[in-house]
Amino acid sequence: MPVFSSSALRSSVVSRLRAAGCVFAEDEARILLSSASTPAELAAMVRDRAAGRPLEHVVGWAEFAGLRIAVDPGVFVPRRRSEFLAATATALTTPGAVVVDLCCGTGALGAAVAHAAPHPVRLYAADVDPAAVRCARRNLAAVAGRAYEGDLFDALPADDLLGRVDVLLANVPYVPTGDIELLPPEARLYEARPALDGGADGLDVLRRVAADAPRWLAPGGALLFETSERQLPWALSVAREAGLSAEAAQEEELDATVVVARKP
Repeated sequence: MPVFSSSALRSSVVSRLRAAGCVFAEDEARILLSSASTPAELAAMVRDRAAGRPLEHVVGWAEFAGLRIAVDPGVFVPRRRSEFLAATATALTTPGAVVVDLCCGTGALGAAVAHAAPHPVRLYAADVDPAAVRCARRNLAAVAGRAYEGDLFDALPADDLLGRVDVLLANVPYVPTGDIELLPPEARLYEARPALDGGADGLDVLRRVAADAPRWLAPGGALLFETSERQLPWALSVAREAGLSAEAAQEEELDATVVVARKP
């Protein structure tokens, strides 16, 4: 019997993960057992996960919207709730639409939209973190997406995109600085802080994105971003103060709140 099909080994991995506080120990054990190629690699993966490293960093990938997304160490792990943001954006695409994934991290949102759209789109992505951009380039290669390194819109090719973006995804960091220490250790210790920290009220990066979005959006184009239910009234105000019409959509099962802000 192959070593990784042993029920005793599986039980041992589950027990180790449970002892470390992993809530979904059985699911995680299945992923670890399927990802390791040797007993030594499995042992190292279990040790790293038990020590608190995010599962996605341990195995090098995350499942998102039915896709396997590469996730390198230190890069923000795409959350399942963000699948609602991707689905909402996908519904707004038209044939040949220009889609930008700003603050892209792994590029999971852009990849999900490009794969799910019923017609081809032109996909661009950008992030300030070099590790994230390297990761995004791998994830977007299959859909001919381009990923750029830089600070928000400064990273994008203005000659190609200024005033031409139909769908602007911006999964900006929105955790208030004072709440960072309340995050699970997996996020707080192992993900890049700029991908989490949204400033004093969690809306600093959103304000910058919303202020510049009208210049980059095509007429009728939309800026979409995720926020918390608590921050929603202020997030809507930020978008409206930038001259965009804004409304919220929520998905209870995923505990997801998305704002769709359109340019007139």
